[in-house]
Amino acid sequence: MPDLPTPKDSAEAALFSECWDAVLSYADLCTSGSTAANQLAREAFAFGIREARAGEDDTARGAGRRPSRLPRIPLLLTAVRSTAAAWEAQGHGHRLDPDLRLWLNSEKAARYVGPPLSRPIALRGLRDMQEPDAALLWLAEVEALPLRAVIRRQGLDPTAAVEELNQVRGLFRDRCHRNHLDTPMDAECRSYVRLLDAVTRSPAADTPPDLSRHLATCVECAEAAACLRLHGGGLPAALVQGVIGWGGLAYLERRRRASEVRLGPGRPDLPDPEGAAVRAAASKARVRRNALLVAAVLVSGLALAVSMMPGDSGGSVAKSGPTDGSPVAGPGPVLPSADPGPVTSAAPSSSDPAPSASGTPSAAGHEDTGKPDPEPQGTSSAPAGDGGSGNGDAPACEVRYDLVNQWPDGFQATVTVTTADALDVWRVAWSFRDGQRVDQMWDASLAQSGSRVTATAADYNRSVAAHGTLSFGFLASWHDKNTAPYDFTLNGQDCTRS
Repeated sequence: MPDLPTPKDSAEAALFSECWDAVLSYADLCTSGSTAANQLAREAFAFGIREARAGEDDTARGAGRRPSRLPRIPLLLTAVRSTAAAWEAQGHGHRLDPDLRLWLNSEKAARYVGPPLSRPIALRGLRDMQEPDAALLWLAEVEALPLRAVIRRQGLDPTAAVEELNQVRGLFRDRCHRNHLDTPMDAECRSYVRLLDAVTRSPAADTPPDLSRHLATCVECAEAAACLRLHGGGLPAALVQGVIGWGGLAYLERRRRASEVRLGPGRPDLPDPEGAAVRAAASKARVRRNALLVAAVLVSGLALAVSMMPGDSGGSVAKSGPTDGSPVAGPGPVLPSADPGPVTSAAPSSSDPAPSASGTPSAAGHEDTGKPDPEPQGTSSAPAGDGGSGNGDAPACEVRYDLVNQWPDGFQATVTVTTADALDVWRVAWSFRDGQRVDQMWDASLAQSGSRVTATAADYNRSVAAHGTLSFGFLASWHDKNTAPYDFTLNGQDCTRS
């Protein structure tokens, strides 16, 4: 297992520590257990940092090589994906999530490393921006940092922050539009380019039926529409899916939840951009960003509560998200005092025991530190209690269904259930009205028969205390209509909707 690169100075050391949380969160999604997650994160982190340094050194020397312009966090996340692909190619794919392995061997994955003009619009648009602008956009939209925190890290003027972010969103849209025009496309797609640009500029514009049908069948044009439409709340999903691909929406949900753990949901942010203070600030000169400063402070240290996407019953080792600010899926990186040699992407042989945090391998090849693996991000809000069910006339449970994101043929949702009684196992079921199909679920195991969906507790979040809550999320597909589900039950007891 490679060591992490040596930081050049204290600012870079702080940057490494902050980036590690994001890298480990995505590596956790990509693997089948905590040992593999830590190993993948370390290899990808070292590889990504060296790539970033190589680009900076070439730029300083005036070399012809074009450095990557992705900000540090998305650069490192793509390094996780690349390292996972190397594991699969070298025969170590058994350490990866089974769904990721299928994706890595599909045409979808090939787009991210293929010819530049065939890559996702969001990836090309972000790379074409100046790094400080791209960093501001990624931190605010994907990492779910409040704008106050972003501008403090970026060294921007708080009174002009909303205007600054709106300008950066406009720059991203402009780059994506240019890249869409440059993309090789057939005559039908080309005929919709100008209409797509016009429709996505205004939140009040209706999408003509023929364009809507085209977007339902053309992946490239649908991606472009998501990047060009800055209103409606779909920009974060468009960014993360376009840059990292597999697991993007699950990563987005983790970062949102991690931010809520630190700051609390609904924490107020900057004033409405229509307010008088911001209107006055808009007349000020645009703040000049120092790229070197931004490189040291652009990343988030808030993602400390990482949940584990459940795999098969024998594969995943769960992890928990404490609220005290400590890392979640394992210890943070230990930065060595000397820069090691080149990083290799090969994972150790499955026959070799993986080293533990103390350096002592276990007989089964897993970490053996004398302590249990950390539990997964808290999907239950209280400690374990005895199993139980609803009693009397009081409802056994209350459920909240949240539609997080929606796009032409899919959506992301979360389900939160408050139970009246203590549980030592739980099973939540509901029905869809419009033929929706759940494709992927985290923090629960999935089963679907027709319109009826059942989510069963994972090993790590089975216990919920009386009046505690449990939650899980999923991705699903839809056609024509996507009305909210109905007939929610918890362990067979009817739930009321909140």
